[in-house]
Amino acid sequence: MVDRDKVLLLEDDPNLGLILQEHLELNGFQIVLCVNGEDGMTAYTSDRFDLCLVDVMMPKKDGFTFAREVRERDREIPIIFLTAKSLKEDRIEGFRIGCDDYLTKPFSMEELLLRIQAVLKRSKGKPEEEIPSEFEIGNYIFDYNRQILAIGDNRHKLTPKESDLLRMLCIHMNRTLERGTALREIWNDESYFSGRSMDVFISKLRKYLKDDPRVEIMSVHGKGFRLIVS
Repeated sequence: MVDRDKVLLLEDDPNLGLILQEHLELNGFQIVLCVNGEDGMTAYTSDRFDLCLVDVMMPKKDGFTFAREVRERDREIPIIFLTAKSLKEDRIEGFRIGCDDYLTKPFSMEELLLRIQAVLKRSKGKPEEEIPSEFEIGNYIFDYNRQILAIGDNRHKLTPKESDLLRMLCIHMNRTLERGTALREIWNDESYFSGRSMDVFISKLRKYLKDDPRVEIMSVHGKGFRLIVS
């Protein structure tokens, strides 16, 4: 028997809740549907789930409150917020609480499914300890644990954020690192100011890597960045 991912779905609109439940079950998920935050917390504490899909505006206990209580118990379970509110402040608050993604209504079922699959893939990805701490970037050697970027006899001490960002670029080497992914992992939000901060750090890393012409951090318009080693 195939082990199916179990999703706790919190949605107070009964029609939308049933549509979501049916669509996700047809795509191989086990779904437990609750119509308010209190029932959702009861279900969460009595069973094991692979992901929480949470409407923000709910009676008895709203989605943000539910997520805060979940995060007090479990820092790892993926949480995706569903909301009719598109205010930047609400998105920032969601990511501060510790959500993994944020989907604004109305959304397509295809997009929802892709978001869920992406979040589950990240959460079940390679364990942290299996990711190397030392990377070869052309003629450079990057020691993440010591935060040192070296080429020949030249060694440069990086800041923690520079190291975190370069590590993510190395993990995605020759592939696109999406802006949203980097902002959530390193800055814990996707605000305009965090985005500008990341752009500054990218510029710094480009300068540090300029001594090897085969190495380039390329901007991918509308998506993110790609560390290319030719």
